[in-house]
Amino acid sequence: METELVSKKMTDEELVRSIVKDNNVMLFEELYDRYARIIYNKCYGFAKSAAEAEDLTQDVFLMLFVKLGSFKGASKFSSWVYSFTYNFCVNYVNRNKGRKISDKSDSISERPDGITDFFDDDSILEMRSEKLKKALSLIDPEDKTILLLKYQDDVSIKELAVLMQIGESAVKMRLKRAKARIAEIYNKIGNV
Repeated sequence: METELVSKKMTDEELVRSIVKDNNVMLFEELYDRYARIIYNKCYGFAKSAAEAEDLTQDVFLMLFVKLGSFKGASKFSSWVYSFTYNFCVNYVNRNKGRKISDKSDSISERPDGITDFFDDDSILEMRSEKLKKALSLIDPEDKTILLLKYQDDVSIKELAVLMQIGESAVKMRLKRAKARIAEIYNKIGNV
């Protein structure tokens, strides 16, 4: 009980150091509690079903536990987890090239007027939610991921650069291209 109270007050980085030092599974449960929903939501964007997303989430946590010692603190732990999950899911999709990305994203919030709060660009803001979900399901996983990270998860350009291990200007260019691709696909889709 006392360990639980102490672990709740620890930062992510302190938890990681303690877990790695003592191989403490109880402390890892605290990290699990902090990140399970975030990781599940990320996996759900790559999965065909909720069950597949749950399996992916468990696989990510298993690999996180194994690879936790490789976290060096060069970035925030949350950024490292995003990167880890992103890379795990992209590798999963690439290994299973025949599958399609799910269009069942529960993370797009819809306003009463039918406009999504998903993107901040005026042209994309005007897209109807259902049509946007369909467009997201049709773009490449890498494009979908960068758009979701930036506009849904509010990950900064700087954090995206760390996550993707590329320069900030490359992140901006990929975002620009991904927005152009989704806009093109959106415009080709008939009314939903």
